[in-house]
Amino acid sequence: MWATAVGVARVRAVESEREDALFRDPLARAFAAAGGLWPTGTALPDDEAARLRWLGVAFSIVIRTKFLDDLLRRASASGVRQVVLLGAGMDSRAFRMDWPEGTRLFEVDTAAPLDFKASVLRQERAAPRCERITVAVDLREDWPGALAAAGHDPAAPTVWIAEGLLIYLPEEAVELLLARIGAQSAAGSRMGLTLGSRGVIERFGADAVPGSAASMWVSEMPDDPVGWLAGHGWEAESHTLRERAAAYGRPISIPPRREEGPGGLISAIRP
Repeated sequence: MWATAVGVARVRAVESEREDALFRDPLARAFAAAGGLWPTGTALPDDEAARLRWLGVAFSIVIRTKFLDDLLRRASASGVRQVVLLGAGMDSRAFRMDWPEGTRLFEVDTAAPLDFKASVLRQERAAPRCERITVAVDLREDWPGALAAAGHDPAAPTVWIAEGLLIYLPEEAVELLLARIGAQSAAGSRMGLTLGSRGVIERFGADAVPGSAASMWVSEMPDDPVGWLAGHGWEAESHTLRERAAAYGRPISIPPRREEGPGGLISAIRP
């Protein structure tokens, strides 16, 4: 499934070439090229409706990247110096963002994507702008133990990022992940989540190729994400993709769907 992360990198590479880019990711193109998705990438579906839906996925990746970038900057400004990227994939925030002195950034993922990523980083001679620590572990295993062994301090505030991850996890796995995050989160910790909007699995299911990213989507956001996270000990704010896109100067022109929920972009703090 980690090859999906290369597709995300390609989306970020395309966005980075825009004059009005919402972010610049100088390593995204190298990741995409190493994965065989640059310059041409994968062909869009011939069906117009399917093509529009896939373009919508790319658009959501751009907006969520900007949203989480901003969340991380706010967390850093508040004094948080530990960052954990769960299912880090081809995330290059350790290299492309400015971090305060003393920041430690942990990238948690399985060995295969981390090894692929390391080879590209060596080729690009990329140097991180903070202390970067990779933690090769499956999130279905004892990742908190592996994270602690790598030097994470649960007594200090942490900002947690789960980007494009929860949609692949069944409900019980999502609940376990949040419980584990909570157990490692001191007061003042932050969290950024992306959730599948209601109806997205149904809309994409008919077009999903077996083995593709959409064919593995199993989880959508709850009816009340703020209340859901309150039950896990977090004070959360929920934002829709539409709201954030408009705030970033990229308004969505199509009318909202009836099933559009209260928000698929979540920021939260541990009181």
